[in-house]
Amino acid sequence: MRVKLYLILIVAICFTACKSDKKAESKKAIGLKITPIEHASFVIQYNDLTIYIDPTGGKEAYDAFPKADYVLITDIHGDHMNLKTLEALDLSTTKIISPEAVYEALPKVLTKNTIPLVNGVKEDFKTFTLETVPMYNLREDALKFHPKGRGNGYVISIAKERIYISGDTEDIIEMRNLQNITKAFVCMNLPYTMTVESAANAVLEFKPKQVYPYHYRGTNGLSDVNKFKSIVNAGNSNIEVTQLNWYSNK
Repeated sequence: MRVKLYLILIVAICFTACKSDKKAESKKAIGLKITPIEHASFVIQYNDLTIYIDPTGGKEAYDAFPKADYVLITDIHGDHMNLKTLEALDLSTTKIISPEAVYEALPKVLTKNTIPLVNGVKEDFKTFTLETVPMYNLREDALKFHPKGRGNGYVISIAKERIYISGDTEDIIEMRNLQNITKAFVCMNLPYTMTVESAANAVLEFKPKQVYPYHYRGTNGLSDVNKFKSIVNAGNSNIEVTQLNWYSNK
């Protein structure tokens, strides 16, 4: 009888240990994961942290992801601040980070969880740090689209990564002066932002380890991201150009 009790106890201990091992395994670092949604929208995941960037596409576009810990919004336009999507998502415990212009345009139910930030600040959110970078137009005929000071680009520092998100901008000096960027999301679409040549020229100056062309749909269709890749690789073969599927359903 005593032997049976010992056996039962050993089995119970082993079962508990196995369950603990599985729990520990599920909490292991999954590393950085980036998933494109569409155009300017994507999801960043790192371990238990989930960040939605400029969420659009409705609630269903995010059904496969964990609830967002943070939402970053770059500007007031609908492909960045999409109220229909924001109101459909469960953001009750989510921190929204936005420019002041976005904060002023959000409904009160969202502003209570929103942190408005101006250009040129750095904030520590414990699991990551965030720097706001200006985003604006340079061409005279495009100044009406994105005036300086209204929108925010962002640099997210997490683990050993420094991730730059350009938002809607041209090849401004603040972009060219960036340092130690490991991943850069750089826009290129006319007439709203810049040409592939301007984007490539800026990338060759601030030299990220890896660059993702994104936000490249303009009034005349999609920009030539293959040309962008060719210019960057010809100028600096050490910069990895990664093309994600931003327009699979378009």
